[in-house]
Amino acid sequence: MAIKLTLQAIKAAKPRAERYTLWDSELKGFGLRVNADGSKSYALKYLFRGRQRWHTIGKHGSPWTVETARNEALRLLSQARNGVDPNEAKQVQANADLTIAELCDVYLEAAHAGQILTKFDEPKKASTLLTDASRIERHIKPLLGRKRVQEVTSDHIDAFLHDVAAGKTALDVKTGRRGRAIVEGGRGAATRTVGLLGGIFAFAVRKRLRPDNPVRGVQRFRDGRNERFLSGQELLRLGQVLAACDEAWKQHVANLSAWVEAGGRGKSPRTPMQAESPSAIGAIRLLLLTGARKSEVLQLKWAHVDREQGYLRLPTSKTGAKAIPIGTAALTLIEGQPKFEHNPYVFTGNVAGRHFVGLSKVWERVRVTADLPDVRLHDLRHSFASVGASSGNSLPLLGAILGHRDHKTTQRYAHIARDPARAAAEHVSNLIATSLTTPR
Repeated sequence: MAIKLTLQAIKAAKPRAERYTLWDSELKGFGLRVNADGSKSYALKYLFRGRQRWHTIGKHGSPWTVETARNEALRLLSQARNGVDPNEAKQVQANADLTIAELCDVYLEAAHAGQILTKFDEPKKASTLLTDASRIERHIKPLLGRKRVQEVTSDHIDAFLHDVAAGKTALDVKTGRRGRAIVEGGRGAATRTVGLLGGIFAFAVRKRLRPDNPVRGVQRFRDGRNERFLSGQELLRLGQVLAACDEAWKQHVANLSAWVEAGGRGKSPRTPMQAESPSAIGAIRLLLLTGARKSEVLQLKWAHVDREQGYLRLPTSKTGAKAIPIGTAALTLIEGQPKFEHNPYVFTGNVAGRHFVGLSKVWERVRVTADLPDVRLHDLRHSFASVGASSGNSLPLLGAILGHRDHKTTQRYAHIARDPARAAAEHVSNLIATSLTTPR
């Protein structure tokens, strides 16, 4: 039954167990929805091209009174009679008003749901999503966040590129009790963030939020990623430091044992300056001996080690499931790691059942002692490839060992002078193992 919707009638409408609609007797299709929680909203039911549709006008209260809502319903009905679906028009307007900041949030939500695929046709990894979120929060939102998606042009992207490169988004702020966020900008950050923007706008095009991708055609800086390779002398210095770390840790264990045997009187022995966790030192060595990525080494489980064939068979990695051929030196290193009940990882941490964390901090100390201040953990992977290329192994073979799907990725080592891959891995890891202990 329809009644004339007035303020008194709306106030008198009480909630029920389920939502119901009070229809207006003066304007067909116009009504008030009363929800079970007591909230009320105005709605319009209309026909468009023979199909019945619903359109929510808005919640009762400012700016929607019964009169303003009825006038809006009249406007929407007129729009439908003129061949424009009010719901589609509302979506078009919402898309027109969508900001870059809002688009980035929608993109990240889709990425976390596995709807954004990499060039390898796989969902983005959690670590990649963290990097994406950081670039969005630190660079994209501050410079472009308020702009509407449909108004961004290639000129805006070009200006963004140069602003990030010039350090316009640089900052150094405290993040919590002990943390700091240091954003430096620079050409590399600018190029990679514009690359992310290209993916975000491609997503917008697929969702019909705009007709084109404004990143296309923008000339970016050459991405000068560091590709640092360790020389023979540097490998020797690193090997000596790693050995010293091992000896310092053994001495620390011996001191602790002696202290316990003596009844634990007095203060416990201090950890020597150079003593580092055997898990950390082992992980660093395995990075060098295999060319694997840090995440692949730290998340390596005993179940992944194929001792029979000499492979690490990883169920997942940056490029999906892969098998890494390893040499005897690497396999011996792995076999030398202690096994703990209820912990599936090769390199264990302090938390029961978890792998080692904090490798980057250990590496900071190691590289300073070894006088390698500009060498990153990832450069150990480059060093494996460098030794492999300089010792005569073919680039396709190195690519197979490193897990490169694109031959262009391996091509970076061209300027340095399955079981063939297994043999090459054996050769390279033996060369590196020798370099860590023998002067050249």
